[in-house]
Amino acid sequence: METSQHIEVLVDDELDVLASLVPVAGQDIVELGCGAAGLARSLLARHADSQVTGLEVDERQHAKNLASPQPGLQFVAGGAQAIPFADASFDLALMLKSLHHVPVPLLSQALGEVARVLRPRGFLYVSEPVYGGPLNELIRLFNDEGVVRAAAQAAVDAALRTGIWEQVAERFFAMPVRFKDFADFEQRMMRPTFADHRIDDAKLAEVAGAFAPHMTDGGARFTRPMHVRVLRKLR
Repeated sequence: METSQHIEVLVDDELDVLASLVPVAGQDIVELGCGAAGLARSLLARHADSQVTGLEVDERQHAKNLASPQPGLQFVAGGAQAIPFADASFDLALMLKSLHHVPVPLLSQALGEVARVLRPRGFLYVSEPVYGGPLNELIRLFNDEGVVRAAAQAAVDAALRTGIWEQVAERFFAMPVRFKDFADFEQRMMRPTFADHRIDDAKLAEVAGAFAPHMTDGGARFTRPMHVRVLRKLR
């Protein structure tokens, strides 16, 4: 199991990490499980010669994305396990905190799909939260992702054993996360549009009690430890 003991560098913008590891200018990019596509939007602001396609399974988030167009960015409803594009369509695939959301039985299929739609020598950038740290301890009270996080990493390991991929980089770092107050935390972490964590009054009170010691006059500040692995398709 990963721990946060590897974490040394604090990173405000993950685009800086991405750009240090793979080409991002003039690329055809697919982001799988794009959410609001914040990093993709920033990337296109810096590199207007790139194109990004964002796939999202959450219907509400997908509708929001379609309502906020941006040059170079298109959105498609779909998941990593069934990517609706032809073979060898992209230079780079991004999975930002999304691999562990793929159903465990479909993880191998999803990584096979990524390999299919990437061009030879294309890159897969997988960024996953480390299962550790104070923020994780809060979240696991209502959404324990230990099993799915481990399964995601095991799926990457298994993909590497197929001979289709090679791992070309690995990074550990931490990102700052701030919540204005508990209501902010509740909305963002406990009641996302893509999942129902079945929060009852007792669970809400339990999490609020655990959150309270982290509050200061400036809100609650955490760091989220992250683990990035970059794979390159060999053929």
